[in-house]
Amino acid sequence: MCKQPKTQEQTPKADWMTSLRHEARMLVRELDTNPGARRLFEGRIHPDDYAHYLIQTYQYVRWSTQFLTGSGERMKREGRHTVLADLLLQKSGEEKGHEKWLLADLRNLGWTAERVERAPVCSAVRAYVEWNRFTTLSGVPTAFLGTAYVLEYLSVERAPASVDRLIAESGIPNIHKAVTFLRGHGAADGDHVAELESVLRALTSPEEQAALLLSARTTRALFPSFFRDP
Repeated sequence: MCKQPKTQEQTPKADWMTSLRHEARMLVRELDTNPGARRLFEGRIHPDDYAHYLIQTYQYVRWSTQFLTGSGERMKREGRHTVLADLLLQKSGEEKGHEKWLLADLRNLGWTAERVERAPVCSAVRAYVEWNRFTTLSGVPTAFLGTAYVLEYLSVERAPASVDRLIAESGIPNIHKAVTFLRGHGAADGDHVAELESVLRALTSPEEQAALLLSARTTRALFPSFFRDP
C-alpha cells in the first residue's frame, strides 16, 4: 500500500521547528567562536568584561519584560492563542525576577543600581530593543517567542558549566555571589525550552512561523555583540 502523502499543514510545521532549533544551535556555535563569549564560558573573563556582559544583559532583560507583557496583552485583546498569551504574561513576571538577579550580581561586583543605570548601552542591545519593539507593537505578537527560544536554549547549553568555571577559574572577587543570573537561568531553562517547543508546535500559521524564525535569526545576529571584545 502506498504511504499517505504529508499534508501541507504537516510539512511546514516540521520544517519550521527544525529551522528554529537550527537557529538556536547556530547561536551556541557562533558564541563558542566569539572571543568575549568564549572567555565567559571558560571562566577566564576579566572582571570589567563580566560586569559589561551583566550590564548589557540587564538592559535587554528589562526590555524583554515589556515585550512579553505587550505581546501577551495584545494577543488577549485580539482574542487569539489565549493559552500562549497566558504563557507570555507568566514569563514577563519571571523576567522581572531576572532583573533583580542581575542587579544583585552587579552589586556584589561593586556596582550600585544607579551606576548600572548610567552605564552605556551597546549598539547591539539598542538594535535588539528597536527590533522587538517593532514586532511587539506593529508586527506579529507571537514573534518574540523566536527570541525567547534561542536565548533559553543558549542558557541550557552554556550557563551551568560557565558558573562552575567562573567560580573555579576567574579569580573575580565575590564571584560566587555574582553568578545568580547564570545559575538561575541554566537551572530553569531546560523546562522552559521543552515548554516552549510544546506550545510552538501548535502554531500552524505560516505568517507566525516566519515571524518567529526572523526574530530568532535577528537575535542570533545581534547577541554576539553583547560581549566586549577582549
